Amino acid sequence: MSEVIIRKAVQEDCASMLELIKELADYEKALHEVTLTLEQFIEDGFGKSPVWGAFVAEYEGGIVGISLYYDRYSTWKGRRLYLEDLVVTEKLRGKQIGKKLFEATLEYGKSNQYSGMVFQVLNWNEPAINFYKKYSPKFDDEWFNVSIEFN
Repeated sequence: MSEVIIRKAVQEDCASMLELIKELADYEKALHEVTLTLEQFIEDGFGKSPVWGAFVAEYEGGIVGISLYYDRYSTWKGRRLYLEDLVVTEKLRGKQIGKKLFEATLEYGKSNQYSGMVFQVLNWNEPAINFYKKYSPKFDDEWFNVSIEFN
């Protein structure tokens, strides 16, 4: 396998990143829920007030994985890094790309003085659960996920 390069995302990566997000949504049987446009995604990541950051995995000239994160604040713990999506294209899973992306994100959080990183994983996604267990996370079965849609 050629070398995989992990680097910070740039605006030109957004179309490929959005395709990976849709691939993840399809895997999670929720592709119909992706309503984000490319224009909004670019604005939200690279506009006047960016709200997300990301690392990408580049392989043979293409984007094959992403780790997208943003700031979260805990009144108990202070600044937390929220990992929104960790995605590696299906055909390249199992080749340590996710590990490299995840560890780059962990290092970013540590080096920028976040108090920790939080994320969600679907309870039926055994491959992802087993991946995260290697990092000794605390799985919380006490809290419900709640969201309110505005549109």
